[in-house]
Amino acid sequence: MAEKTSVFIQTNNKDNEMKKYIFYFFATFCLIACTLSKQEAERLGKAAIIFPDYSGTLLPVNLSPPTFALTDSTESLDNLQAVFSSGGKTVVVANEGEDGFCVSESDWKILKEHSQTISVTIQGKRKGKWVEYEPFDIHISPDSIDNTLVYRLIEPGYEVWNEMGIYQRNVENYDEESIITNRQTDGGCMNCHSFCNYNPEQVMIHLRKNYPGTYVGSPGATLRKLVSPKSLVYPSWHPGGRFIAFSQNDTKQMFHTTDRNRIEVFDFSSDIVVYDLDTDSLIRCPLLMSGTKFETFPSWSPDGKTLYFCSADSVDIPSDYDKVHYSLCSIGFDADRKQFGDTVTIIYDANLTQKSVSFPRCSPDARHLVYTLSDYGNFSIWHKEARLMMLPVDGILSAQPVSMLPDFRASYHSWSSNSRWMVMASRQDDGLYTRPYIVHIDEEGKLSKPFLLPQPDASHYKRIMKSYNLPEFVTGKVSRELMSDFK
Repeated sequence: MAEKTSVFIQTNNKDNEMKKYIFYFFATFCLIACTLSKQEAERLGKAAIIFPDYSGTLLPVNLSPPTFALTDSTESLDNLQAVFSSGGKTVVVANEGEDGFCVSESDWKILKEHSQTISVTIQGKRKGKWVEYEPFDIHISPDSIDNTLVYRLIEPGYEVWNEMGIYQRNVENYDEESIITNRQTDGGCMNCHSFCNYNPEQVMIHLRKNYPGTYVGSPGATLRKLVSPKSLVYPSWHPGGRFIAFSQNDTKQMFHTTDRNRIEVFDFSSDIVVYDLDTDSLIRCPLLMSGTKFETFPSWSPDGKTLYFCSADSVDIPSDYDKVHYSLCSIGFDADRKQFGDTVTIIYDANLTQKSVSFPRCSPDARHLVYTLSDYGNFSIWHKEARLMMLPVDGILSAQPVSMLPDFRASYHSWSSNSRWMVMASRQDDGLYTRPYIVHIDEEGKLSKPFLLPQPDASHYKRIMKSYNLPEFVTGKVSRELMSDFK
């Protein structure tokens, strides 16, 4: 039987070789006959409507190629193609249905090498004649971006989910992999991942249910659980790596039936403490643990000498939930003495504006402070009015905050390590799913047009039923060995 099988396979292989030659002949013939090229076309006199929208954007030099689809329903065109032109170099890409126009990584690299401005023209046939939309430009910034983005993928629900996990994406290509999922934790929740100085080996993560607690990983070691009498919530690593500031929140949630904001999350009480990783002890300060105020969202300055945080006068919760307005504050810190200053500085007084601050984040170059501003409360993630505001750090007490993107909805943000890019969690597109938008910010605080993190096809964001929560940049790949204790 073995000999007959061997003879059969050998004979079949010969037949397959002949079929290969025939296939390659016709494939080569078809490729030559159907090679795409830029066509002489009549202008439609209107801009192409695409999603994701990369028209007029400024992209990092090391970012993966943008993919997009034409979404103009007013034109019925055949043979759609996108013409990419850059410094005399032209690449033509055919439309791939819902996946849109997908330029290869090799072609994208060539286009970037020829010019920092890439012109794109979408062409197609209408009643047998070639027509085209107005061209648009994609600009390439010499400023690179951190090569890894870490986020949690979860259904946009409230208390019930099926699968969730913390994932990492190489933004220089389309490679994505899980760091840890709830399959490894018996279906438990995980959130608030945080890194020290963008170091993928110094990570912090909260786990709930079967493995409840706060875990910290250090270079060359797996996660260890921190010891604390109360839960540790919103984290911020001190740049020195020894301390992590946390809020301690007694949090509850409430659902609306008629309000445009679907959900409210509020604190019955909240304080701020600092965890000393060397001694497994807490550093407390009375000014951060007032009985008449809510203190939350700690965030260190790049030099570690200042702790920014949010503070609100305590009110009756939940009846007065919409009367809670958090101010932006700061307090000094001496890392050597492990002591806070004796004065709290109010940077943005919410009592004067009846607005509320959350998630203050200072750029690593210490030039700009960005925070989220909403009408009330501290859980801006579901607030449709939430916008990002920015202050110059060198004039922080005198300058008026400016809305970074007045018409853009964003609730969470994280800087790149070179301070030139920011990733924002936004429900801008459909009001339901948070997606990772990226924006360039120059040294003077001038912003470019936000753009969605590119995916291998244009239909990705319409197909995936997950929200991208807490996007954070790191400077390299997070080792899955850090999570090896959870299997």
